[in-house]
Amino acid sequence: MWNPQTYLAFADQRGRPFFDLLARVGAQSPRRVTDLGCGPGNLTEQLAQRWPDAVLQAVDSSPEMVAAARDRGIHAELGDIAAWTPPPGTDVVFSNAALQWIPGQAELMVRWAGLLDPGAWIAVQVPGNFDAPSHAAIRWMAEQEPWSQTLGDFRFRNANIVETPMRYAELLTGAGCAVDAWETTYLHELNGPDPVLNWITGTALTPVRDQLSDEQWQQFRADLIPLLDEAYPMRADGRTYFPFRRIFVVAQVRG
Repeated sequence: MWNPQTYLAFADQRGRPFFDLLARVGAQSPRRVTDLGCGPGNLTEQLAQRWPDAVLQAVDSSPEMVAAARDRGIHAELGDIAAWTPPPGTDVVFSNAALQWIPGQAELMVRWAGLLDPGAWIAVQVPGNFDAPSHAAIRWMAEQEPWSQTLGDFRFRNANIVETPMRYAELLTGAGCAVDAWETTYLHELNGPDPVLNWITGTALTPVRDQLSDEQWQQFRADLIPLLDEAYPMRADGRTYFPFRRIFVVAQVRG
């Protein structure tokens, strides 16, 4: 279960990759724009501002996120991104920090490229930090007693869940697209107690939370804090720096 308010706690910093991705999309007057994994809709609003004359479709697999987006006036719908097919007239497929939840997302993008009209754009950003200390700590915790029994066969995602920029470029170029792919590591400056824990609570820890009772959840978070404090020490001025690698792909279907 996704919590829109928890996710929005770092809205400014989470939003920066969205704008970096959007800046590289050259669509002028798209007929239809789809935001896949729209979340609470705060960034979908930016797509509506960029292309006010386009039909805007917003899709998310979380009922809580869809409800939050609708509260903002976004025409959001509940749906499975892996099963989504571009409706006729789709000129921009945009997905910010969502496809990492879908195994085989590169092949999914290739499928979209084969269905879109010439000139259409695919723009995707996915986290590339699954081998970061924060995620390594979650994996290690899940394998220790008593959590290994509580979480059963749960296995946290590893670094191979997403491809390299080169691999995305190779696949989409082979699918007939002009491709711009790159990666960026953002150095987020966080403040307050347990900032990295609070950050990952809204994203990476969501599948862990779903499998724990309220009491177990609070204990898991407490057990995780020392590992995160060691990996991301707070400076004397109260700041904590959190490096976050992200992968970007912008592809235009050739005519």
